[in-house]
Amino acid sequence: MDKILVVVFDSESKAYEGSLALQELQNEGSINLYAKAVIAKDANGNVTVKQEGDMGPVGTAVGLLTGSLIGLLGGPVGVAIGVSVGTSGGMLYDLAQLGVGEDYLDEVGKSLLPGKAAVVAEVWEEWILPVDTKMEALGGVVFRSTRMDFVDDQMEKDAAALNADLDELDAEYAQASAEAKKKLQTRIDNVKAKLKAAQDAMQARLSSSQQETEAKIQSLDAQVAKARGERKAKLEKRIAELKADQKRRSDQLKQAGEHIKAALS
Repeated sequence: MDKILVVVFDSESKAYEGSLALQELQNEGSINLYAKAVIAKDANGNVTVKQEGDMGPVGTAVGLLTGSLIGLLGGPVGVAIGVSVGTSGGMLYDLAQLGVGEDYLDEVGKSLLPGKAAVVAEVWEEWILPVDTKMEALGGVVFRSTRMDFVDDQMEKDAAALNADLDELDAEYAQASAEAKKKLQTRIDNVKAKLKAAQDAMQARLSSSQQETEAKIQSLDAQVAKARGERKAKLEKRIAELKADQKRRSDQLKQAGEHIKAALS
């Protein structure tokens, strides 16, 4: 499964060693490493990026999580994670795309104290022991979260709810008086505007997920060209899983988009 990792170390130098260790695990075939970055928290509680991750589509998850951690953990020491999250709507959406919740952030925040550093990475791993063993040997504490498609599901549910609202308003409009129709039309227009925004968001989501999947497949293809035997078979299986998952997600969002299109016509 694709996982989001944050590995917290006692020093920046150890975090760099952890970053190299992840690369070694990739080279030996224990994991597929899509992207990684190193962040550090200074004595004043400011979190900064010390080693940039991949800035292309394959690094989307690491970029979102790194930016969110800086925003949520980079403030004054002692600020509750829940309070910070509650005031960061856009950040919440970014984290929802990754399947990362408040509990995960709270755990990372309690561990990433001033003076400490962390490696943020997205990997595919079949077993957790290779990463855990390497990181623990360097004194790292591993926080792991499986990437989920919460946003796709929520988009579909929100669109379905708006479609249902519009159906009810249309039915009421058909039986309303002339005066009532004016008020109802305002509400209908408002729901249609929300549906159009949802349609645009779905298209953007579809495009970004397609780019990210294609970038991951390219990364895996490069490894397949050098792999042999069981390792090659595992990589090819992972590529097939990525393609199947992307098709499922595309079909899901396209179907929801078609329903919106029909409602707006």
